[in-house]
Amino acid sequence: MGNNDHNRISYFPDDVINEIALPDRFTFPFYYEPHALTKIAAAELQHYLETQTGLDHNFGLTADTGEMAIGKMFGVLVVADKAGKIGYLSAFSGKLADSNDHPKFVPPVFDMLVENSFFLKEQEVIEAINTQLEEISSDENYDCLKEDLVQFSDRSLQEITDFKNELKNNKEARRLRREELLDNPHPDNELQEAALAKESHYDRHRLKLLKEKWKGLLHETRTKLTPYDARIEALKNERKERSATLQGQLFAQYSFLNKAGKSKSLQDIFSATAFGRPPSGAGECATPKLLQFAFANGYHPLAMAEFWWGAAPSSEIRQHKQFYPACAGKCKPILAHMLEGMPIDDNPFLLPTEGDCSLDIIYEDDCFLVVNKPAGLRSVPGVDIFDSVYSRLKSAMGDTEPLMVHRLDMGTSGLLVVAKTPEIHKHIQKQFLDRTVKKRYTALLSKVIDKAEGEIRLPLIADPFNRPRQLVDFENGKTSITRWKVIEHTRAITKVQFWPLTGRTHQLRMHSAHELGLNAPIVGDDLYGDPDKRLYLHAAQISFVHPKTKERVNFEVEEDF
Repeated sequence: MGNNDHNRISYFPDDVINEIALPDRFTFPFYYEPHALTKIAAAELQHYLETQTGLDHNFGLTADTGEMAIGKMFGVLVVADKAGKIGYLSAFSGKLADSNDHPKFVPPVFDMLVENSFFLKEQEVIEAINTQLEEISSDENYDCLKEDLVQFSDRSLQEITDFKNELKNNKEARRLRREELLDNPHPDNELQEAALAKESHYDRHRLKLLKEKWKGLLHETRTKLTPYDARIEALKNERKERSATLQGQLFAQYSFLNKAGKSKSLQDIFSATAFGRPPSGAGECATPKLLQFAFANGYHPLAMAEFWWGAAPSSEIRQHKQFYPACAGKCKPILAHMLEGMPIDDNPFLLPTEGDCSLDIIYEDDCFLVVNKPAGLRSVPGVDIFDSVYSRLKSAMGDTEPLMVHRLDMGTSGLLVVAKTPEIHKHIQKQFLDRTVKKRYTALLSKVIDKAEGEIRLPLIADPFNRPRQLVDFENGKTSITRWKVIEHTRAITKVQFWPLTGRTHQLRMHSAHELGLNAPIVGDDLYGDPDKRLYLHAAQISFVHPKTKERVNFEVEEDF
């Protein structure tokens, strides 16, 4: 243990430990209700963050946040030390105030920011390359040449086009003149015909000269630009190669322990994943840092929790002081190794669905059926869970293959349309694609909504490192539109109806929770809000054209909340 490592652990008072039972198994990091001791630890850490003045980090919690406000994920790990005394460790994800190491928090697995580290030295080289690129880009001569090239290209195109139109008119005039000569024979006609041919030849010659003039001017300008562009390309290639080499060197420095003392490198951990290599920032999240420190110092991990502190990033749903699971893309492969051999809470997504296995079929004919899906049942089988609307219908329908026209999230209850033939499936699904299917949902929101109704437009895209979570992305996201209307509300909860005009993944959940939407997560939304008995979102109504009768059909099942 290092000289300062004994200061990294905060011990609970004995009277607290005596009153709270220790967990039998470690927290399942990707879906959990925080243990009582982690709540106490988190509250103490939050008090520290509120009162600590030396962190010099803008979390965006004051009125004048500035442009550099950055919220941060923090984590706590309840541990037993070698003597069996119970305390907790604290960590933050990434850097804090441009530093990796702060008192009270566990150190990083590898500190790339220590003085004279290979990372900082190489970063200086890369920054020098960036400076050279900026100098070239801001060079007045380079700017003038680029501007000249654009102008010359435009002018050459316009002049040549205009001249071709002039020649076209000349050609038409010569054609008409030749017709006149044919209609009016005369001894001088042969001379006039020769003059017309000479005119035609002269026009072609003038066009050739004009093209050669512009070709030469453009070539001369491009030749002057070539040394600049070649230098820029060379610098960019060098930067790319150095960055890739540096990242590889960094990955080699990250090695993670588990309970048995087995160490595994970041590269080895991610080699078997879909990424093939570690994503940027892997190994810098709070929970891997906490477990690494615990295993390295002989502490026994008992429970973990992570919470967000500060302003939310514009793309994500993050609430100040809200508990969140560990991220899937970056942490799941690492934690699979680090938690190997430890008793862990059950993954709730792998638990069998409780209750009656029968399905409430509210309509059926020879084309399709409509199911009132209960909350907590998948629409289709997952990787680890077979039980679903599809599997239950498959068992009940014998030789008829149930074809899911659309899906509902596992936590969402309500109407689900299932086709009986490929033709019917194609017909109804096309109506979904054409956005002619009308749908209405009912939800309970976790806050009071002041407005009575409105429309939300937010572009959504999947979070590649934290599926199935979605992000708001105004550059690459897909348009998503929802109309909404308040039905009733209490002092703390609002009941609303939603009409999704597009069908993006988690559209209603994101539009409810995001600060640019209603800023009120759906009650029970374990991804974007707080877990509850269920997700209070219900697909209450659906309407579409019947594939055979060609008449619009409408189905409704009201919510039971």
